[in-house]
Amino acid sequence: MGSKGKAAVAFTAAIVLNFPAVAQTPPPTTADDSVIDLDITAKRLDAARSTIQPSLGATAYSFSRKTVDAIPQGEQAPLNQVLMRAPGVAQDSFGQIHIRGDHANLQYRLDGVQLPETLSLFSQSLATQFANNFSLITGALPAQYGFRQAGIVDIALKSGTTDPGAEASMTVGSRDYQQPSLSYGGRSGATDYFVTGQFLHSGVGIENPTSSDTPLHDNTDQWHALGKVTSIIDENTRISFIAGGASARFQIPNNPNQPTNFTVNGTSIQNSANLDQRQWEDTYFGIASLQKHYGAGDFQLSAFTTYSTLSYKPDTFGDLAFNGIAPWSNRMSLTNGLQGDGSWQATPTHTLRAGFLAQREHATSLTNAQVLPVDATGAPASDQAMNIVSGADQVGWLYGIYLQDEWKLTPTVTVNYGARFDAIDGNTQENQLSPRLNVVWQPNPILTAHVGYARYFTPPPLAQVNNGAIGSTIGTTAQPTVLRNDPVKAERADYFDGGFSLKPLPGFTLGFDAYYKIAQNLLDEGQFGAPIVLSSFNYANAQVKGIELSASYDDGPWSLYANAAWSEAKGSNINSAQFNFQPDELAFIAQNYIYLDHNQSWTGSGGASYIFNQGSDWSTRVAADVIVGSGLRATLNTPNDTALPTYVTANLSVAQKIAIKGTRGTQLRLDAINLFDHSYQIRDGSGVGVGAPQFGQRRTFLVSLSQKF
Repeated sequence: MGSKGKAAVAFTAAIVLNFPAVAQTPPPTTADDSVIDLDITAKRLDAARSTIQPSLGATAYSFSRKTVDAIPQGEQAPLNQVLMRAPGVAQDSFGQIHIRGDHANLQYRLDGVQLPETLSLFSQSLATQFANNFSLITGALPAQYGFRQAGIVDIALKSGTTDPGAEASMTVGSRDYQQPSLSYGGRSGATDYFVTGQFLHSGVGIENPTSSDTPLHDNTDQWHALGKVTSIIDENTRISFIAGGASARFQIPNNPNQPTNFTVNGTSIQNSANLDQRQWEDTYFGIASLQKHYGAGDFQLSAFTTYSTLSYKPDTFGDLAFNGIAPWSNRMSLTNGLQGDGSWQATPTHTLRAGFLAQREHATSLTNAQVLPVDATGAPASDQAMNIVSGADQVGWLYGIYLQDEWKLTPTVTVNYGARFDAIDGNTQENQLSPRLNVVWQPNPILTAHVGYARYFTPPPLAQVNNGAIGSTIGTTAQPTVLRNDPVKAERADYFDGGFSLKPLPGFTLGFDAYYKIAQNLLDEGQFGAPIVLSSFNYANAQVKGIELSASYDDGPWSLYANAAWSEAKGSNINSAQFNFQPDELAFIAQNYIYLDHNQSWTGSGGASYIFNQGSDWSTRVAADVIVGSGLRATLNTPNDTALPTYVTANLSVAQKIAIKGTRGTQLRLDAINLFDHSYQIRDGSGVGVGAPQFGQRRTFLVSLSQKF
């Protein structure tokens, strides 16, 4: 362990050993002076919150604490790596994932509150360590889910009740991996509090652009933190405050032996292995919520804010010599909003639900770049750099309102129908009324079947490249071949979904789901130029379809799961942000449906874990799993006409509990990621909107020690 790791362990231990004991103050009482049972009240309010926003008719894949512990790194694993164990989730570069053939289009919720999108590209704003449990919800969604709808990551946060006391852990391993973490929770009277944080240093921050075992210039330093305080005012009222953040620093990994394209200051020789490009990403968020139960009704009202920044520093000479532009770029986004959701059981067979969301985003961008001048033929007219400056200051609004009715048509059939109205006021002004309908049939405890339809409205990100920025590049090496830049529009889609689940034996579940999406102005994103942000664009028409199979068994010491999914995502006619593409690409796609670059025909995952001496202080868990992908798209002759090779990665985990007197438990675990060191390519640098090659993580060994107090 290096000096950084030793210092982190010492620091973490000092904090833990000096924490005061959990305060024990008298619990609150009701108006008649009877004592409120805080545990029962908290659980009842948690259950009430879930009834406000049920996923009725959608497909929900749940991750319990036990499920997360069985995958490599457990709760210290990045959230995207955990989600890849769900059906229909495909891996991409920069830590991105795709769900059911969509690019991004993910929504994250903390205790029922929707978080706005952030500017983070390489990093993740949320950590698995925050979650007590969470679900990935897909399919034909009920009306409460709007704006981002490919998948809902619904996270129930830890609390002082679920995780009392202190816990410290330290993970070290190959590739200079060091990750200390700390959590502390408790309760004082009617107030519950929980704080957690982690730091990460690694020699692999972004996917390696080469197949080598060790990337060049790829260090990262990151931290994640979250605090949550809830207070029970009376038997029917609770307030909560959530605050968190993440900060990440990245070196951009180098691809050696690449030829330069331009001569700068009389020099055309530059070793691409020595480039020094860097990126900084920071996100902070806060939520304040009031939850109330009254008679047959429940509601939650929340205010939220998110502040996000992203900065890119080029290698001044290298970016100019290789790309013809060296941009110093800074972007900022500040979003504030209100969300309200409520339910009312009007009759024994009808439960009405309604809600709204309104948010304002202020986004700014500033780019100061060095470029070279060109002549009328496009050839460099000088090797002396010149400056160009571009920027934007934008304000955008999102509005959404919904109403729906859960109708218990018969004892075995439930119909959930409703609609939502959404509007955006930003780079474009658009709105849509979106009907939703789900039917669930449960004739017995074994079988549950569902079918649904949803109309979707997905706004584009506010931050877009404006015509002024494109105009500033004219006559330089940064000028695009195509100057057209039609506004990026909201995606509109009709979504059909149906499936069933079977529970033939205790702990054993089988699932099947099929979906079909017809979209207009389908939103996609690509990496164009310097790796600072992804640029959005639309396909005028698109179709996405697929099927998913899942199986799980969880009983006693055994936990097993297996998922397989097939997907096909195609689009035609790029009708916005055309400056990102070449004329021949635009002409071909205008006349032909092509596979979307993030389409992966087959995905799969499976795993098994067994706990020896389950329930004892010396239990041992052994777990293994695999991730399978048939490869994302690449270009051979026409856009996205081929797929990269299929890959399979295997992982192994062993965790041993150790009983130490005077503590609440110790655990030692060993994780092996990509156990057989399979070298596989995620991207090869070709394809529509693909800017650089990336390879998957090579074999990595990690050792973790955690201690509860």
